[in-house]
This record gives sequence, structure tokens and C-alpha cells, in this order.
Amino acid sequence: MGKVILIASGKGGTGKTVFTANAGAILAQRGHKVVLIDMDMGLRNLDLCLGLEDRVVYDVADVLTGLCRIKQALVRDKRFGNLFLMSSPPSSKHADITPLHMKVLCKKLRNNFDYILIDAPAGINDTVLMSAAGADSAVIITVPEHAAIRDADILYAVLKEHGITDIKYVLNKVRSDLISTGFVPGINEISRKLRPTMAGIIQYDDNIHIASNNGLPVVFKKGTYIEENFNKIVDRIIE
Repeated sequence: MGKVILIASGKGGTGKTVFTANAGAILAQRGHKVVLIDMDMGLRNLDLCLGLEDRVVYDVADVLTGLCRIKQALVRDKRFGNLFLMSSPPSSKHADITPLHMKVLCKKLRNNFDYILIDAPAGINDTVLMSAAGADSAVIITVPEHAAIRDADILYAVLKEHGITDIKYVLNKVRSDLISTGFVPGINEISRKLRPTMAGIIQYDDNIHIASNNGLPVVFKKGTYIEENFNKIVDRIIE
């Protein structure tokens, strides 16, 4: 049976979607069959990060409302072989979708995929909780900002309250030059404030930004320090 992992963030702009794309690519490169589900209704970006926007016909809302079959909504990323995308709809008006729909979808996907990564919308709202309905574990993506750290801790409490106990966090977009000035919170301060276990740290790197804007997960290039770091983080997430 496959494992369902929720990728979430308490605040927008933390790099959650880019992380989802790269974590999925890492798992697929290892030979696992992986599906990425974009649940950011109306603000979808995962298709852009993967360069698959022109191939999306059906989306996750079409599946959840019975408009199409699961297979019809899966877009395969041929560069990674076993990596599939189920895109989010362009509109957020899907009030008839419930957490039960999500649980049923995840249950069906577990039979055919090793890992299901759910890219939840930022913040804490009904769509986030719906996205979490079928998850076994969660990863919170945050950045070295006081507001982001506070929101990440609140999100942790909410997810735990809704039954997810295996929760880790990734500190993204870390700039040592800013941390050394003391103008942004340091890693030790952040680790004291956040209750989940840290899965890893990702330095800010222009290459990550450039790759995502060109529709290619940066881990596609093997042998870089970025790819090595992502592999270590993924190891800690799935252990």
C-alpha cells in the first residue's frame, strides 16, 4: 500500500510547491511510482513547476466529482518515468467536495502508487483540512521569518488535532548572510520554537528558482549539492 504525504505551509511564499515537485522527482528517480496532487484550488502552480501545464485536460476536482476517471486526470512526466501529476482546477468553486471524497481518492491511489504527495494550499482553511483527510504524515515547509515560523507552529497544532501525528518540517530559502546579521531568526531559535522534527535545511539558491521557472525540478541534474541535499531530506521524511 502506498504512503500519502501532505506537503503544507502556514504561510504563502515558502516554496512548498517547488519542494513537492523536487521531492516527487527524487522518489521517482529511485524507481518508486509517485503521483503529485495539486490541491491549491484556483491557484495551481505545480503543473508549471513540472512544465506540464499544456498537457492538463482533467484535474483533481473532475476526479472527486466523478466527471472523469482517475487515469484520465493523471499526466505522466516522461523525464522521470514513474512521476505523475494530478493538477488542481483553475477555479476554487467546488463546495461539493468533502474530506470523504479525498479519503476515497487516496485509498484508491494507494493501490497503484508507492507515494502520493499532496500539495496543499498555504494557510489553514477548509481546503487544507480536506487535503489532509487521507494523509499518513505531513511535511511543513517554512522559511526564516517570524511570521512564517508562527504560522508553521499553528499549522502543526491544527494537523495534529485532526489526527496526523507524524509531522516534520523543512526550513527553506535559508540565507546564512542574513542569519548572521541577526535580522532574521537563526536555525537554533527556529528549532526551539517549532515542535515538529526538522527534516532538513535548504539554502536559497538561484538555480532552484531558475529551474522551477523553466518547468524542471532542479534535482534532474545529478551530482549537485542541491540534489544530494534533497535526497537526504527525502530520506528523513520517508523513514
